Amino acid sequence: MLRLERLRADHAPALLAFEHENREYFARSISDRGDAYFEEFASLHRARLAEQDAGVCHFHVVVDDHGELVGRVNLVDVEEGDAELGYRIGERAAGRGMATAAVEEVCRLAATAYRLSTLTAYTTLDNVASMTVLGRNGFTVVGEAGVGGRPGLRYRRRLGAEPGGR
Repeated sequence: MLRLERLRADHAPALLAFEHENREYFARSISDRGDAYFEEFASLHRARLAEQDAGVCHFHVVVDDHGELVGRVNLVDVEEGDAELGYRIGERAAGRGMATAAVEEVCRLAATAYRLSTLTAYTTLDNVASMTVLGRNGFTVVGEAGVGGRPGLRYRRRLGAEPGGR
């Protein structure tokens, strides 16, 4: 099915190719990263690894059963047992349950390996697929939020609760 790999320096070429390949696809539902992201990718990747080494973020790539990088799932702004969840699955892997499985796995890692107690996530009101992924993984709506200048929702999940449970 899939596996999460903690972000490493050697993921850089495949990750950059993934982001280039899916740039237009992602821009349909989330804010575009902008040209600077691609121009400065090498230094940004090193900065992400430094954040991970400092324990303030946990970055992962999603790899399918053919060894292809098909997405990413991240826990950022780790503080006092809480973190913000972010994820993206590429267009070629969309609609196959990859996002749901990747979020399920990162929730397990967050509770066990990273010892977190709560995750927060955000999605725009028109991103039904993301709302579905969050709902299937036990996240509940806790309020409205702006997401990249667009109306959205804020979700939370207490870890240790089974998906669909509270």
